[in-house]
Amino acid sequence: MHIGVIGAGQLGATLAEWCAESGHDVAVASRHPERLGGVVDHLGGHGTAMPVAEAVSFADVVLFAPNWETAHEAIDLAGGELNGKIVIDATNPTVPVLDGASSGFEQLISWAPEAHWAKALNTLPMEVLSYRRGHDPLLAEFVCTDHKDARQAATTIIRDMGFAPFYAGGARAARLTEPGGPLQHNAVDVFHATDALAEAMIALR
Repeated sequence: MHIGVIGAGQLGATLAEWCAESGHDVAVASRHPERLGGVVDHLGGHGTAMPVAEAVSFADVVLFAPNWETAHEAIDLAGGELNGKIVIDATNPTVPVLDGASSGFEQLISWAPEAHWAKALNTLPMEVLSYRRGHDPLLAEFVCTDHKDARQAATTIIRDMGFAPFYAGGARAARLTEPGGPLQHNAVDVFHATDALAEAMIALR
């Protein structure tokens, strides 16, 4: 699979490395792709750096992992290339969301409504993900999306990374996983994910 990773901070660089280790071809993108040589060096020959729009065009699936403050700019740089593209959002909002959205995820959807968005890989710090990755019982990774193709793609990538994908609902469910939501910083394995999700939904009623 061709995967484009928007954002080359700790989150984006680590997700890019895990995708490359899984055998996917990765294009890492930022506002300054010429500065990403160090990131590409960790991709074992499976990666390159590209401008944002080119990385999105290259990709079958986009992992969206910029700093929240630059998320709108990243979408603007991608432009029309996001239309119809599967995009997995791993960000968390650090400022109040706008546009009447109840989550950062829904705000991103409002900025690029033609993309096929999924929310995943955002509930736990990278240190926890790195420590638990690939160890039984597998850590559950909650997925929120209204698109069947995005759900399938997120499921594949999450499994390839060494986690257990767990569908939490549509776009509205993303508020459960973001800061202030009951699934944020909730490290549960696949055997306890059903109970954790049920408790989270009750908590927000």
